[in-house]
Amino acid sequence: MTEKSLLSDAVSDRRFLPGRRDLLLAAASIAAMQLPLLRSAQAQLRLDVTQGTIQPVPIALPDFVGGTPADSNVARNVTQIITSNLRRSGLFNPIDPAAYIEKIVNIDAVPKFPDWRAINAQGLVTGRITKQSDGRLKAEFRLWDVFAGNQLAGQQYFTTAENWRRIAHIISDAIYERLTGEKGYFDTRIVFVDETGPKERRVKRLALMDQDGANVRYLTRGDDLVLTPRFSPSTQEITYMSYGQGDPRVYLLNVETGQREIVGNFPGMTFSPRFSPDGQRVVMSLQQGGNSNIFAMDLRSRSTMRLTDTAAIDTAPSFSPDGARICFESDRGGRPQIYVMAASGGGAQRISFGEGSYSTPVWSPRGDYIAYTRQHAGKFGIGVMKPDGSGERILVEGFHNEGPTWAPNGRVIMFFRDSGGKGGPSLYTIDITGRNEQKVPTPSFASDPAWSPLLS
Repeated sequence: MTEKSLLSDAVSDRRFLPGRRDLLLAAASIAAMQLPLLRSAQAQLRLDVTQGTIQPVPIALPDFVGGTPADSNVARNVTQIITSNLRRSGLFNPIDPAAYIEKIVNIDAVPKFPDWRAINAQGLVTGRITKQSDGRLKAEFRLWDVFAGNQLAGQQYFTTAENWRRIAHIISDAIYERLTGEKGYFDTRIVFVDETGPKERRVKRLALMDQDGANVRYLTRGDDLVLTPRFSPSTQEITYMSYGQGDPRVYLLNVETGQREIVGNFPGMTFSPRFSPDGQRVVMSLQQGGNSNIFAMDLRSRSTMRLTDTAAIDTAPSFSPDGARICFESDRGGRPQIYVMAASGGGAQRISFGEGSYSTPVWSPRGDYIAYTRQHAGKFGIGVMKPDGSGERILVEGFHNEGPTWAPNGRVIMFFRDSGGKGGPSLYTIDITGRNEQKVPTPSFASDPAWSPLLS
Protein backbone atom coordinates (compact mmCIF):
# COMPACT_ATOMS: atom_id res chain seq x y z
CA MET A 1 0.00 0.00 0.00
CA THR A 2 1.39 3.41 -0.91
CA GLU A 3 1.64 6.17 1.65
CA LYS A 4 -0.89 8.21 -0.31
CA SER A 5 -3.47 5.41 -0.17
CA LEU A 6 -2.76 4.85 3.52
CA LEU A 7 -3.38 8.52 4.18
CA SER A 8 -6.64 8.49 2.27
CA ASP A 9 -7.86 5.41 4.16
CA ALA A 10 -6.78 6.89 7.48
CA VAL A 11 -8.97 9.95 7.13
CA SER A 12 -11.87 8.55 5.14
CA ASP A 13 -13.98 8.29 8.27
CA ARG A 14 -13.82 12.08 8.67
CA ARG A 15 -14.00 13.21 5.07
CA PHE A 16 -17.75 13.31 4.61
CA LEU A 17 -18.77 14.41 8.08
CA PRO A 18 -20.58 17.75 8.15
CA GLY A 19 -18.44 20.70 9.10
CA ARG A 20 -19.08 23.04 12.00
CA ARG A 21 -20.68 25.53 9.62
CA ASP A 22 -23.14 22.88 8.42
CA LEU A 23 -23.96 21.91 11.98
CA LEU A 24 -24.43 25.48 13.07
CA LEU A 25 -26.60 26.24 10.08
CA ALA A 26 -28.68 23.23 11.05
CA ALA A 27 -28.84 24.43 14.63
CA ALA A 28 -31.80 26.43 15.78
CA SER A 29 -32.10 28.38 18.97
CA ILE A 30 -34.60 26.94 21.37
CA ALA A 31 -34.59 30.07 23.51
CA ALA A 32 -38.01 30.90 22.10
CA MET A 33 -39.36 27.79 23.77
CA GLN A 34 -38.70 29.21 27.24
CA LEU A 35 -41.72 29.70 29.44
CA PRO A 36 -42.84 33.34 29.74
CA LEU A 37 -42.10 33.53 33.46
CA LEU A 38 -38.40 32.99 32.71
CA ARG A 39 -37.97 35.73 30.17
CA SER A 40 -37.69 38.55 32.68
CA ALA A 41 -35.06 36.86 34.85
CA GLN A 42 -31.54 38.28 34.82
CA ALA A 43 -28.65 35.84 34.44
CA GLN A 44 -25.96 36.09 37.09
CA LEU A 45 -23.70 33.14 36.31
CA ARG A 46 -20.46 34.22 34.60
CA LEU A 47 -16.79 33.23 34.91
CA ASP A 48 -13.94 35.74 34.67
CA VAL A 49 -11.14 33.71 33.09
CA THR A 50 -8.70 36.64 33.20
CA GLN A 51 -8.13 36.12 36.92
CA GLY A 52 -5.04 34.23 38.05
CA THR A 53 -6.97 32.04 40.49
CA ILE A 54 -10.36 30.72 39.48
CA GLN A 55 -12.65 28.68 41.70
CA PRO A 56 -14.22 26.02 39.45
CA VAL A 57 -17.97 26.51 39.09
CA PRO A 58 -20.12 23.65 40.43
CA ILE A 59 -22.21 22.48 37.49
CA ALA A 60 -24.74 19.65 37.21
CA LEU A 61 -24.89 17.56 34.05
CA PRO A 62 -27.59 14.89 34.38
CA ASP A 63 -27.64 12.35 31.56
CA PHE A 64 -29.29 13.65 28.43
CA VAL A 65 -32.72 12.15 27.82
CA GLY A 66 -33.11 9.61 25.00
CA GLY A 67 -36.25 8.84 23.05
CA THR A 68 -35.49 5.09 22.91
CA PRO A 69 -33.08 2.75 24.76
CA ALA A 70 -30.65 3.09 21.83
CA ASP A 71 -30.98 6.88 21.97
CA SER A 72 -30.36 6.74 25.72
CA ASN A 73 -27.00 5.04 25.20
CA VAL A 74 -25.89 7.77 22.80
CA ALA A 75 -27.33 10.43 25.10
CA ARG A 76 -25.35 9.04 28.04
CA ASN A 77 -22.13 9.01 26.00
CA VAL A 78 -22.69 12.60 24.86
CA THR A 79 -23.22 13.66 28.49
CA GLN A 80 -20.01 11.92 29.57
CA ILE A 81 -17.95 13.70 26.92
CA ILE A 82 -19.39 17.11 27.80
CA THR A 83 -18.72 16.42 31.48
CA SER A 84 -15.13 15.36 30.75
CA ASN A 85 -14.47 18.40 28.56
CA LEU A 86 -15.73 20.86 31.16
CA ARG A 87 -13.87 19.12 34.01
CA ARG A 88 -10.55 19.06 32.14
CA SER A 89 -10.84 22.79 31.40
CA GLY A 90 -10.29 23.40 35.12
CA LEU A 91 -13.08 26.01 35.12
CA PHE A 92 -15.94 23.71 36.04
CA ASN A 93 -16.53 21.20 38.82
CA PRO A 94 -19.14 18.67 37.67
CA ILE A 95 -21.21 17.51 40.63
CA ASP A 96 -21.43 13.78 41.40
CA PRO A 97 -24.76 12.52 39.94
CA ALA A 98 -25.33 10.56 43.16
CA ALA A 99 -26.10 13.92 44.81
CA TYR A 100 -28.87 14.85 42.39
CA ILE A 101 -32.34 15.23 43.88
CA GLU A 102 -34.44 15.91 40.80
CA LYS A 103 -34.48 13.37 37.98
CA ILE A 104 -34.64 15.15 34.61
CA VAL A 105 -37.19 13.40 32.36
CA ASN A 106 -38.38 16.34 30.25
CA ILE A 107 -35.98 19.08 29.20
CA ASP A 108 -38.88 21.32 28.09
CA ALA A 109 -40.09 21.65 31.67
CA VAL A 110 -38.61 24.18 34.06
CA PRO A 111 -36.18 22.45 36.46
CA LYS A 112 -36.92 22.39 40.18
CA PHE A 113 -34.31 24.99 40.99
CA PRO A 114 -34.52 24.54 44.80
CA ASP A 115 -33.40 20.91 44.32
CA TRP A 116 -30.32 22.05 42.40
CA ARG A 117 -29.55 24.90 44.78
CA ALA A 118 -29.65 22.39 47.62
CA ILE A 119 -26.61 20.59 46.15
CA ASN A 120 -24.85 23.92 45.43
CA ALA A 121 -25.12 23.67 41.63
CA GLN A 122 -24.63 27.07 40.04
CA GLY A 123 -25.15 25.84 36.48
CA LEU A 124 -27.35 23.06 35.11
CA VAL A 125 -27.20 21.47 31.66
CA THR A 126 -30.11 19.40 30.37
CA GLY A 127 -30.37 17.75 26.99
CA ARG A 128 -32.07 15.25 24.74
CA ILE A 129 -30.91 12.98 21.90
CA THR A 130 -33.47 11.52 19.49
CA LYS A 131 -33.03 9.61 16.26
CA GLN A 132 -35.06 10.99 13.37
CA SER A 133 -36.95 8.94 10.76
CA ASP A 134 -34.22 9.70 8.20
CA GLY A 135 -31.54 8.26 10.50
CA ARG A 136 -30.13 11.59 11.63
CA LEU A 137 -29.65 12.53 15.27
CA LYS A 138 -31.38 15.52 16.79
CA ALA A 139 -29.40 16.89 19.75
CA GLU A 140 -30.84 19.55 22.04
CA PHE A 141 -29.45 21.18 25.15
CA ARG A 142 -30.36 23.90 27.62
CA LEU A 143 -28.04 25.73 29.99
CA TRP A 144 -29.64 27.07 33.17
CA ASP A 145 -28.49 29.59 35.77
CA VAL A 146 -29.68 27.82 38.90
CA PHE A 147 -29.64 30.75 41.34
CA ALA A 148 -31.21 33.23 38.92
CA GLY A 149 -33.72 30.62 37.75
CA ASN A 150 -33.02 31.54 34.15
CA GLN A 151 -32.20 29.77 30.89
CA LEU A 152 -28.89 31.08 29.56
CA ALA A 153 -28.71 29.16 26.29
CA GLY A 154 -30.59 26.62 24.24
CA GLN A 155 -29.70 25.05 20.91
CA GLN A 156 -30.69 22.08 18.78
CA TYR A 157 -28.57 20.38 16.14
CA PHE A 158 -29.16 17.78 13.43
CA THR A 159 -26.34 15.54 12.30
CA THR A 160 -25.49 12.05 11.10
CA ALA A 161 -25.57 9.28 13.70
CA GLU A 162 -21.80 8.66 13.57
CA ASN A 163 -21.12 12.32 14.32
CA TRP A 164 -22.30 12.21 17.93
CA ARG A 165 -18.85 12.88 19.40
CA ARG A 166 -18.51 16.16 17.54
CA ILE A 167 -21.95 17.22 18.74
CA ALA A 168 -20.74 16.67 22.31
CA HIS A 169 -17.69 18.85 21.66
CA ILE A 170 -19.75 21.58 19.99
CA ILE A 171 -22.19 21.66 22.91
CA SER A 172 -19.20 21.83 25.28
CA ASP A 173 -17.90 24.83 23.33
CA ALA A 174 -21.30 26.53 23.48
CA ILE A 175 -21.46 26.11 27.28
CA TYR A 176 -17.86 27.27 27.71
CA GLU A 177 -18.43 30.36 25.55
CA ARG A 178 -21.72 31.32 27.21
CA LEU A 179 -20.25 31.14 30.71
CA THR A 180 -16.78 32.61 30.05
CA GLY A 181 -17.29 34.97 27.11
CA GLU A 182 -14.37 33.20 25.38
CA LYS A 183 -14.48 30.86 22.40
CA GLY A 184 -14.19 27.19 23.30
CA TYR A 185 -11.56 24.76 22.05
CA PHE A 186 -13.16 21.32 22.40
CA ASP A 187 -14.17 20.81 18.75
CA THR A 188 -10.54 20.66 17.62
CA ARG A 189 -7.86 18.14 16.73
CA ILE A 190 -4.20 17.61 17.53
CA VAL A 191 -1.52 16.45 15.10
CA PHE A 192 1.53 14.98 16.83
CA VAL A 193 4.45 12.61 16.40
CA ASP A 194 3.58 9.11 17.62
CA GLU A 195 6.68 7.28 18.91
CA THR A 196 6.96 3.51 19.33
CA GLY A 197 9.75 0.98 19.75
CA PRO A 198 13.03 1.01 21.70
CA LYS A 199 14.52 4.41 22.43
CA GLU A 200 17.49 3.81 20.13
CA ARG A 201 15.22 2.69 17.26
CA ARG A 202 12.08 4.77 17.62
CA VAL A 203 9.52 4.63 14.83
CA LYS A 204 7.96 8.06 14.40
CA ARG A 205 4.66 8.52 12.62
CA LEU A 206 2.40 11.49 12.14
CA ALA A 207 -0.85 10.94 14.03
CA LEU A 208 -4.08 12.87 14.37
CA MET A 209 -6.58 12.79 17.23
CA ASP A 210 -9.39 14.76 18.84
CA GLN A 211 -8.20 17.19 21.50
CA ASP A 212 -9.27 14.78 24.25
CA GLY A 213 -7.18 11.90 22.86
CA ALA A 214 -10.00 10.06 21.07
CA ASN A 215 -10.19 8.96 17.43
CA VAL A 216 -6.46 8.49 16.90
CA ARG A 217 -5.51 7.84 13.28
CA TYR A 218 -2.11 7.63 11.62
CA LEU A 219 -1.15 9.82 8.69
CA THR A 220 2.23 8.29 7.79
CA ARG A 221 3.58 4.74 7.89
CA GLY A 222 6.75 5.37 9.89
CA ASP A 223 9.13 4.53 7.04
CA ASP A 224 10.63 8.04 7.18
CA LEU A 225 11.39 10.23 10.18
CA VAL A 226 8.83 13.02 10.59
CA LEU A 227 9.24 16.22 12.59
CA THR A 228 7.50 19.50 13.47
CA PRO A 229 3.95 19.06 12.15
CA ARG A 230 2.05 22.35 12.19
CA PHE A 231 -1.61 23.10 11.45
CA SER A 232 -2.75 25.84 9.15
CA PRO A 233 -4.67 28.49 11.16
CA SER A 234 -7.29 28.68 8.43
CA THR A 235 -7.74 25.13 7.09
CA GLN A 236 -7.47 21.48 8.11
CA GLU A 237 -4.06 21.25 6.48
CA ILE A 238 -0.65 20.61 8.02
CA THR A 239 2.94 21.23 7.06
CA TYR A 240 5.73 19.02 8.35
CA MET A 241 9.29 17.85 7.73
CA SER A 242 10.15 14.36 6.56
CA TYR A 243 13.58 12.75 6.39
CA GLY A 244 13.48 10.34 3.48
CA GLN A 245 16.29 9.85 1.04
CA GLY A 246 18.86 12.60 1.49
CA ASP A 247 17.97 16.01 2.95
CA PRO A 248 14.65 16.58 4.73
CA ARG A 249 11.78 17.98 2.74
CA VAL A 250 8.86 20.18 3.74
CA TYR A 251 5.45 18.73 2.90
CA LEU A 252 1.86 19.95 2.87
CA LEU A 253 -0.80 17.42 3.84
CA ASN A 254 -4.56 17.82 3.63
CA VAL A 255 -5.84 15.77 6.57
CA GLU A 256 -9.33 15.47 5.06
CA THR A 257 -8.30 14.05 1.68
CA GLY A 258 -4.92 12.54 2.53
CA GLN A 259 -3.29 14.33 -0.41
CA ARG A 260 0.23 15.57 0.19
CA GLU A 261 2.72 17.57 -1.83
CA ILE A 262 6.25 18.84 -1.46
CA VAL A 263 6.41 22.55 -0.63
CA GLY A 264 9.68 22.86 -2.50
CA ASN A 265 13.10 21.37 -3.01
CA PHE A 266 15.63 23.60 -1.33
CA PRO A 267 19.39 23.25 -1.23
CA GLY A 268 20.61 22.14 2.19
CA MET A 269 18.48 21.49 5.26
CA THR A 270 15.02 22.93 5.97
CA PHE A 271 13.59 23.35 9.46
CA SER A 272 10.48 24.39 11.38
CA PRO A 273 7.91 25.15 8.68
CA ARG A 274 4.84 27.07 9.84
CA PHE A 275 1.84 28.67 8.11
CA SER A 276 0.93 32.33 7.93
CA PRO A 277 -2.43 33.25 9.53
CA ASP A 278 -4.20 33.27 6.16
CA GLY A 279 -2.68 29.89 5.20
CA GLN A 280 -1.26 31.33 1.98
CA ARG A 281 2.42 31.30 2.98
CA VAL A 282 4.82 29.02 4.78
CA VAL A 283 7.75 30.43 6.72
CA MET A 284 10.75 28.21 7.46
CA SER A 285 14.45 28.10 8.23
CA LEU A 286 16.95 27.04 5.56
CA GLN A 287 20.47 25.98 6.47
CA GLN A 288 23.30 27.33 4.33
CA GLY A 289 26.73 26.28 5.48
CA GLY A 290 27.14 26.78 9.22
CA ASN A 291 24.23 29.18 9.61
CA SER A 292 20.52 29.22 8.83
CA ASN A 293 18.18 31.99 7.78
CA ILE A 294 14.43 32.44 7.59
CA PHE A 295 12.55 32.36 4.30
CA ALA A 296 8.89 32.70 3.38
CA MET A 297 7.23 30.91 0.47
CA ASP A 298 4.01 31.95 -1.24
CA LEU A 299 2.07 28.69 -1.69
CA ARG A 300 0.29 29.91 -4.80
CA SER A 301 3.23 31.21 -6.82
CA ARG A 302 5.90 29.14 -4.99
CA SER A 303 8.10 32.22 -4.92
CA THR A 304 10.40 32.62 -1.90
CA MET A 305 11.57 35.67 -0.01
CA ARG A 306 14.53 35.80 2.34
CA LEU A 307 13.63 37.43 5.67
CA THR A 308 16.91 37.27 7.62
CA ASP A 309 20.52 37.48 6.48
CA THR A 310 22.94 36.84 9.32
CA ALA A 311 25.86 34.58 10.15
CA ALA A 312 23.82 33.15 13.03
CA ILE A 313 21.29 30.34 13.32
CA ASP A 314 17.83 31.85 12.85
CA THR A 315 15.04 29.30 13.14
CA ALA A 316 11.56 28.43 14.54
CA PRO A 317 9.63 31.37 13.02
CA SER A 318 6.01 32.02 14.00
CA PHE A 319 3.62 34.69 12.67
CA SER A 320 1.59 37.05 14.83
CA PRO A 321 -2.15 36.44 14.32
CA ASP A 322 -2.49 39.60 12.21
CA GLY A 323 0.35 38.46 9.97
CA ALA A 324 2.31 41.68 10.51
CA ARG A 325 5.21 40.30 12.57
CA ILE A 326 7.25 37.15 13.09
CA CYS A 327 8.88 35.91 16.26
CA PHE A 328 11.81 33.53 15.92
CA GLU A 329 14.77 31.97 17.70
CA SER A 330 18.32 33.18 17.02
CA ASP A 331 21.75 32.73 18.57
CA ARG A 332 23.06 35.97 17.04
CA GLY A 333 23.61 37.27 20.56
CA GLY A 334 25.69 34.24 21.60
CA ARG A 335 22.97 31.85 22.76
CA PRO A 336 19.42 31.16 21.57
CA GLN A 337 17.01 33.98 22.37
CA ILE A 338 13.67 35.20 21.02
CA TYR A 339 13.49 38.02 18.50
CA VAL A 340 10.63 39.81 16.75
CA MET A 341 10.72 41.38 13.28
CA ALA A 342 8.32 42.61 10.61
CA ALA A 343 6.80 39.86 8.45
CA SER A 344 8.67 41.36 5.50
CA GLY A 345 12.01 40.83 7.27
CA GLY A 346 14.64 43.40 8.15
CA GLY A 347 15.77 44.50 11.58
CA ALA A 348 14.80 42.35 14.58
CA GLN A 349 14.29 43.25 18.23
CA ARG A 350 15.37 40.88 20.98
CA ILE A 351 12.63 40.36 23.58
CA SER A 352 13.99 37.60 25.88
CA PHE A 353 16.60 38.55 28.46
CA GLY A 354 16.20 35.97 31.21
CA GLU A 355 18.80 33.42 32.25
CA GLY A 356 19.31 30.41 30.02
CA SER A 357 18.39 29.72 26.40
CA TYR A 358 15.03 30.41 24.76
CA SER A 359 13.62 28.38 21.86
CA THR A 360 10.47 27.25 19.97
CA PRO A 361 8.58 30.57 20.24
CA VAL A 362 4.96 30.52 19.06
CA TRP A 363 2.55 33.44 18.96
CA SER A 364 -0.81 33.15 20.70
CA PRO A 365 -3.90 33.22 18.43
CA ARG A 366 -5.06 36.16 20.56
CA GLY A 367 -1.84 38.07 19.90
CA ASP A 368 -1.27 38.85 23.59
CA TYR A 369 1.51 36.35 24.39
CA ILE A 370 4.37 34.39 22.90
CA ALA A 371 4.91 30.92 24.37
CA TYR A 372 8.40 29.39 24.40
CA THR A 373 10.72 26.76 25.82
CA ARG A 374 13.43 27.94 28.24
CA GLN A 375 16.42 25.81 29.20
CA HIS A 376 18.23 26.86 32.38
CA ALA A 377 20.15 25.05 35.12
CA GLY A 378 19.36 21.64 33.68
CA LYS A 379 15.62 22.28 33.54
CA PHE A 380 13.26 22.89 30.64
CA GLY A 381 10.36 25.25 31.24
CA ILE A 382 7.31 26.29 29.23
CA GLY A 383 6.68 30.01 29.60
CA VAL A 384 4.86 32.99 28.15
CA MET A 385 5.78 36.63 27.67
CA LYS A 386 4.16 39.59 25.97
CA PRO A 387 5.37 40.45 22.45
CA ASP A 388 7.50 43.28 23.86
CA GLY A 389 9.21 40.87 26.29
CA SER A 390 7.39 42.05 29.40
CA GLY A 391 5.30 39.94 31.76
CA GLU A 392 7.46 36.83 31.48
CA ARG A 393 6.14 33.82 33.43
CA ILE A 394 7.26 30.20 33.57
CA LEU A 395 4.14 28.02 33.65
CA VAL A 396 5.79 24.65 34.21
CA GLU A 397 9.39 23.54 34.70
CA GLY A 398 11.09 20.16 34.97
CA PHE A 399 13.51 17.71 33.41
CA HIS A 400 12.40 18.11 29.81
CA ASN A 401 9.36 20.15 28.74
CA GLU A 402 9.30 21.38 25.16
CA GLY A 403 7.29 22.37 22.10
CA PRO A 404 4.35 24.58 23.18
CA THR A 405 1.28 24.89 20.95
CA TRP A 406 -1.77 27.07 21.57
CA ALA A 407 -5.44 26.14 21.70
CA PRO A 408 -7.33 28.29 19.17
CA ASN A 409 -8.80 30.45 21.96
CA GLY A 410 -5.34 31.30 23.33
CA ARG A 411 -6.21 30.14 26.87
CA VAL A 412 -4.58 26.69 26.98
CA ILE A 413 -1.13 25.44 25.93
CA MET A 414 -0.19 21.88 25.01
CA PHE A 415 3.42 20.67 25.18
CA PHE A 416 5.37 17.44 25.54
CA ARG A 417 7.45 16.15 28.42
CA ASP A 418 10.12 13.44 28.39
CA SER A 419 10.96 12.19 31.86
CA GLY A 420 14.15 10.47 30.62
CA GLY A 421 15.35 6.95 31.25
CA LYS A 422 13.80 4.14 29.26
CA GLY A 423 10.51 5.95 28.95
CA GLY A 424 9.42 8.44 26.34
CA PRO A 425 7.58 11.71 25.85
CA SER A 426 3.93 12.39 26.69
CA LEU A 427 1.56 15.26 25.93
CA TYR A 428 0.25 17.67 28.56
CA THR A 429 -1.93 20.77 28.69
CA ILE A 430 -1.76 23.71 31.06
CA ASP A 431 -3.75 26.91 31.45
CA ILE A 432 -1.93 30.19 30.73
CA THR A 433 -2.31 31.03 34.42
CA GLY A 434 -0.02 28.05 35.20
CA ARG A 435 -2.91 26.07 36.68
CA ASN A 436 -4.63 22.83 35.75
CA GLU A 437 -1.88 20.69 34.25
CA GLN A 438 -3.46 17.67 32.56
CA LYS A 439 -1.92 14.66 30.82
CA VAL A 440 -3.40 13.95 27.40
CA PRO A 441 -3.99 10.24 26.71
CA THR A 442 -2.19 8.80 23.65
CA PRO A 443 -1.72 5.18 22.50
CA SER A 444 2.06 5.31 22.92
CA PHE A 445 4.77 7.91 23.41
CA ALA A 446 3.95 11.26 21.81
CA SER A 447 5.81 14.49 21.04
CA ASP A 448 5.66 17.72 19.05
CA PRO A 449 1.91 18.46 19.22
CA ALA A 450 0.18 21.10 17.11
CA TRP A 451 -3.36 22.29 17.80
CA SER A 452 -5.85 22.75 14.96
CA PRO A 453 -8.22 25.68 14.57
CA LEU A 454 -11.86 24.97 15.38
CA LEU A 455 -13.12 22.39 12.91
CA SER A 456 -14.84 24.03 9.96
